[in-house]
Amino acid sequence: MALSIRDAFSRRVVAWETSARADADLVLTTLEYALASREVEPGKLIHHADHGCQYTSVKLTTRLLRAGVEASMGSVGDSYDNALAENLWMIIKTECIRGRVYATRAEANLALFEYIDGFYNFRRIQKRLGYLSPVEFEEKHYANQATAERTNLKPRKPALTS
Repeated sequence: MALSIRDAFSRRVVAWETSARADADLVLTTLEYALASREVEPGKLIHHADHGCQYTSVKLTTRLLRAGVEASMGSVGDSYDNALAENLWMIIKTECIRGRVYATRAEANLALFEYIDGFYNFRRIQKRLGYLSPVEFEEKHYANQATAERTNLKPRKPALTS
């Protein structure tokens, strides 16, 4: 079983993990990687998932609360409600997994690492991101934001005349 957490703004995969079991521990491990990869203030993140038991566990709910992350659950039986995650795994299956056989989980993990961290986040352009990769999109956004903040940091002072 593989799990990922994707930033809805930039479509960047901020964390992913594999496990022999789809349980709350897999979700928690992936969440910890995601939280460590971003510096975000409490109350600024939303964790959206389906109604699987691994997402409704007390362990996950408690960790989300401690981190200041709002939990969001999709409607039952509506795959469109979690389209961002479904879309990512369709892309990974099509571009990375289909037609390949991995002898071990370690081999599959390496293929996922090379695809997600070596290609998808850094080089795979996306129309919705203005034909930029997720990393390029984020870099452009933060550069624009920094420029705007620098411009707004020093308001113009009125000239003193005598």
